Amino acid sequence: MAALITSHCRKIFRSKHYFPNIQFFRTSAATADIKETGLYNFPHLKTANGFQRFVDDAIERSGELIYYISTMPSSTEIIRAMDEISDTVCSVVDSAELCRHTHPDREFVEQANIASLRMDEYLHYLNTNYNLYNAVMKAEREGKVLSKETQRAAHYLRVDFEKGGIHLCSEKLQRVNQLNVDIAQLCRKFNANIVDDPGYVDIYPTIRIPKRLHHLGRPIYRPAGLPRLGLDMKEKGYRLGLDPVSLSSILQWASDAEVRKLAYIRGNSVPLANLDVLDKLIAARHELAQIMGYKSYAEFATRPNMASSADVVMSFLLELSSMVRPKADEEFERLRDYKRAKTGEMSEDLEPWDETYFSAMMKASNFDLDASVIASYFPLLQCIEGLKLLVESLFGATFHNIPLAPGESWHPDVLKMSLHHPDEVVALICNFSNSSDPSTARLNHGEVETLFHEFGHALHSLLSRTEYQHFSGTRVALDLAETPSNLIEYYAWDYRVLKTFAKHYSTGEVIPKKLVDSMQAAKMMFAATELQRQIFYAMIDQKLFGEQDSPPKDTISIVADLKRQYTSYKQVEGTHWHTRFSHLLNYGGGYYSYLYAKCLASTIWKNVCEEDPLSLETGTALRSKFLEHGGAVEPVELLNDLVGDGSIRYSNGGVIPDIRALSEEMKLT
Repeated sequence: MAALITSHCRKIFRSKHYFPNIQFFRTSAATADIKETGLYNFPHLKTANGFQRFVDDAIERSGELIYYISTMPSSTEIIRAMDEISDTVCSVVDSAELCRHTHPDREFVEQANIASLRMDEYLHYLNTNYNLYNAVMKAEREGKVLSKETQRAAHYLRVDFEKGGIHLCSEKLQRVNQLNVDIAQLCRKFNANIVDDPGYVDIYPTIRIPKRLHHLGRPIYRPAGLPRLGLDMKEKGYRLGLDPVSLSSILQWASDAEVRKLAYIRGNSVPLANLDVLDKLIAARHELAQIMGYKSYAEFATRPNMASSADVVMSFLLELSSMVRPKADEEFERLRDYKRAKTGEMSEDLEPWDETYFSAMMKASNFDLDASVIASYFPLLQCIEGLKLLVESLFGATFHNIPLAPGESWHPDVLKMSLHHPDEVVALICNFSNSSDPSTARLNHGEVETLFHEFGHALHSLLSRTEYQHFSGTRVALDLAETPSNLIEYYAWDYRVLKTFAKHYSTGEVIPKKLVDSMQAAKMMFAATELQRQIFYAMIDQKLFGEQDSPPKDTISIVADLKRQYTSYKQVEGTHWHTRFSHLLNYGGGYYSYLYAKCLASTIWKNVCEEDPLSLETGTALRSKFLEHGGAVEPVELLNDLVGDGSIRYSNGGVIPDIRALSEEMKLT
C-alpha cells in the first residue's frame, strides 16, 4: 500500500495525497442513509462515462468562481473562492488518479485517463490565469485585515502561482510552460518504460529455482539431446520476470549464487531507455530552475520546505552519513563473515546480490523467525480492529464498519469505516481494500507496518481542522509530510499496542512477547545498513538535480561514485538500478524528506508517545498541537509546541531535524 502522490495539482491547485488501498474523506453525519451513489460516493460516477460529466461540472463551477473573483470581492472572499476552486478540481483529479491505478474495469480506467488529461489542460489554464494571480496578490497586500490562516493562504497561493512562472515575461513564461509539458511527458515515459521493460532471466535447469519462485515465471525449453544418436530431448528451465518485487523475491530465496547474480545484474540493467529519458529530465528541470532564478532544480524544489536550500539538505545528509557509517560497516563485516561461514569460502567477498539472501537467513537463524508464524497473528480484520483501538485510545473516537452504498465501491472486498468523535459534527470515512478476501487474509508484519504508515497519513487528513482545504492534512511542507506516517509505524512495533489486537487467526492466542522481542531485534540487526541506503538514495536525488557539471557527467558514473563513497557495498559494473527509481519523478530534489521524517518521528515518539503510547493525553497532544493544524501553521511552530526545544535546529537559513533521538534509538552513539 505504498503511498502515491499525484503531481497534477501541485502548483496552485495541488492534489491531496491518496492511497490506492486506503481512501478517506469527510462526509456529513446525515449520510447514514444508504442510497445509491457513484464511485467514491460521487453521484456522477455511477457509470464510467460519468467522469466526463464530473469534469464538465467542475469546470463550470470553477468558471463561476473565477468570474466572481474577477469582480474583486473582499480579500477573504477571494481566498475562499480560490480554495473552493482548488477543492472542486482536485476532487476530480484525485478520483481519476485513484480510478486509473486501482479500478478493475477497463472502461472506468479509460474514462478516468481521459478525465485526467482534460483536467491537466484545465489546470494549466488555472495556473496561468492572470485574473486569479492579480486577485491573490491583492489579498496578500491586504494581509493585515485578514485572519492569520487567510494571510498564510494568500501568501502561499501567490508563491505557488509563481512556481509556474506567471510572474515572468511572456517569452520566459512560454518556455516554462513548454518545459513543464516536457517534464510531465518524460515522467510518464520513465514510468511506462519501467512497466514495459521489467527484464527477465532464463535459468536452466529448473532444479536451480526453488518451487516457491516458480510462480514468478514460466517454463521454457532448450535442446538437450544427442541428435547424432537420435536422442532429441529438451531441457526444462524457467524464465523469471525481474520487476522489482520479483527481483526482491529471487534475491531472498534463490540459494544458487549464480542465479542471484544473473538476476541482480539483469534486473538492475533495465530499462535501458530510461538512461536517455533521465538525462532529458535532468536537463529540462535544470533549465526550468535557472529560468526561475535558481542555481539548480534541487534548490528550486527545497526552497518552500523546512530545509529551504540544497546546501542545508546536503549538510544534513553528510552529518547523518557520518553518524551511521561505523555501524553500517560493522553490519557489512558481520554479514560477510556469516556468508563465509555458510559457504566455507573464507576469502569470498560479500557481493550486492548476497545481501538480501544472507541477511534474511541470518535473521531467521538468530531469532528463530518464521514469516508464516508471524503472519498467523495478523489477520487483516484483526489489524483493522487494532486501528479502531488505536483511535479510541488516543483520540476518544469510535471507528466502526458501515455499509457501502450501491455503486460506491470499486471492488467487492472494499471495507468502509466511519470515525466519529464526540465533539464533531461530521463523520470521518476511511475505505480499505485488500487483494484477497478480508475475512481470511493475513498480513506479514511488513504489511502491518505499511498499513499503520498509511493510516498515519489518513489520520493527518481525518483529524485536520483547517479553515482552508488548501492546508488540510497532508498539504504541508514536503519535508514534514511523512512525519505522522513514520510516527504511527512505531505503534506497529510496540508490544503494548500489538497485544491489543495481534491474535492467532485460529486459536485467538495473543502474540507472545518473546516473538515480538525477536521481531524487534531482527529489525535492528541491519538497521544502520538500511538507513545508509536511504541516505544514498537521497544523495543521488540531490546530485542528479543539483548544480550540473560541464560537460554533464553520465548518471551511471554519478551513482557509482556515490555508492562507493557513501555505502559499504561495491557498484556492479554496467548496472543502473536508478533507471527504475521512480521517486526521482515525484520527489525530484525532495527524497531527503523521508529522512527528515524519520528523525522527527523518532524525536516525537521519544518525547511525547513512548512513555504511554495509548493514553488520551498522548493523543490529545498529537491532535491539538500537530495533526489538526495541517499546513496552516509553520512546521517549526508545530514541532516546538509539540516537542519543545530540541526537535530542530537552524542551519544556514534553513531548518534541520535533530538526529539525537534516532541515533540513540539505533544505538549509533
